[in-house]
Amino acid sequence: MARAFFLAGSALLWAAVAAWAQPVPALHNRLTWGLEGGPQESQEPTDDSAWLERQLHPSDDDGLPQPVADQIAAMEISQKSLTQINAEVRALQKDSQAAKGTPAFDAARKAYQGKLNDLGREAQTRSLLRDIYSRNQLKEQLTWFWMNHFNVHQNKGEIRAFVGDYGETIRAHALGKFHDLLFATMTHPAMLQYLDNSQNAKGHLNENYAREIMELHTLGVGSGYTQQDVQQLARILTGVGLNLSGNEPNVPPIWRDRYRAKGLFAFNPMRHDFGEKTFLGGKIDGQGLDEAARAAVILSLEPPTAMFVSKKLAEYFCCDAPPDSLMRAMAATFQSSDGDIAAVLKTLFTAPEFKASLGGKFKDPIHYVVSAVRAAYGEQPIVNATPLINWLNRMGEPLYGHETPDGYPMDAAAWSGPGQMETRFEFAQALGHGGLPLFAPAPAPQSPRPQPVPPALLQTAYYQAVAPGLSPATRNALAQSANPGDKAMLLLASPEFMRR
Repeated sequence: MARAFFLAGSALLWAAVAAWAQPVPALHNRLTWGLEGGPQESQEPTDDSAWLERQLHPSDDDGLPQPVADQIAAMEISQKSLTQINAEVRALQKDSQAAKGTPAFDAARKAYQGKLNDLGREAQTRSLLRDIYSRNQLKEQLTWFWMNHFNVHQNKGEIRAFVGDYGETIRAHALGKFHDLLFATMTHPAMLQYLDNSQNAKGHLNENYAREIMELHTLGVGSGYTQQDVQQLARILTGVGLNLSGNEPNVPPIWRDRYRAKGLFAFNPMRHDFGEKTFLGGKIDGQGLDEAARAAVILSLEPPTAMFVSKKLAEYFCCDAPPDSLMRAMAATFQSSDGDIAAVLKTLFTAPEFKASLGGKFKDPIHYVVSAVRAAYGEQPIVNATPLINWLNRMGEPLYGHETPDGYPMDAAAWSGPGQMETRFEFAQALGHGGLPLFAPAPAPQSPRPQPVPPALLQTAYYQAVAPGLSPATRNALAQSANPGDKAMLLLASPEFMRR
């Protein structure tokens, strides 16, 4: 019965949810990773305007439950600098290379790859824990959005070692000025390795990164930039690269005052083209690394950038095909505020077009998985995020796992196919019946799994908020099921829960 209900609901998804009423705190459901469960008496209504201001201008305190904060603090990526992590990874890599052709090679290679995997897994876990538990929910949503916008693929090179720090860098600028965020990504080791800018040098231009900056990060395809602009930006970015060796290069005295290094980032003036550039119609003198900062500002001031970034934000937070009127209003705020991300978002969130969209945005896999955990368990701290990571892999949206620079799509068509919906049913079944081992460390291979305990989802504040808006089909299915696990599964698998 449960599976039949779900499959029928999938076929009628659009019509069923279109009839959903709006007693649910819809703004909160859209701007957070999903309404939180928990005891019904523990949650009181809040003023939307005041709540929105707190989300747009969050405090430094994320309000994490102490066990969650302790988990994050204990991580290697939280305790060590990127320079320290890189030194350890390179040592293991050298050991592996030195062991080639010997009986020790397999173990050495496994240690090197295992280290990278552990670092990548820590970054994924930290991101999920913050998404589930942080009180600064909009900040965490934007961190994911910008990580997708400035996408890197963690399985290239040593990016698994860098992606945790990359996330922290983006998170620090998620609600600030766009040009600061852009420049931060332009100088981060994860991006520089992913798009090969360390190979970009005077006389040996590599246009790969310059093209992606203009096509995917700022102006957008068809915005009027030329191949010459791509080449000029590539010239600007010559010498912008990495120093993974830990040893400062032998820079001649004539160039020493131009050399710049911070952590693993290095600007090598010996590789830079100091000639004058003409970029997007303006002149840029040869000034070294300052040229890249100047280019970030120029790109951010371009009207196509304001429209392109506004469109992507609207697609993520509002609707698959945002109205032109909404995007124009956002772009106007972008230009008048010098790319202030919080100001642009306020224009979006207070627009009538946005209000009309509430409850109608189809969830991509990460929104579905995180919102399910938040609804089912509230602030109950999980200690094993691996099942969630694995389910995201199965649903086709692994964290930091998109191979191409364009990032994951945000439209419903990408995530609502029959195979995707079937996998969501299986996830709803596992979570609804308490079958995900989230609350105990990953067991040893031979250890018995703990007895499943279904979440009391229908006794939470979340259910109290959404119940009045459930369709008759969903209410009827819930009423016919006497098993708490089945009830939780049916709600998580319902057409209504698929949207935000």
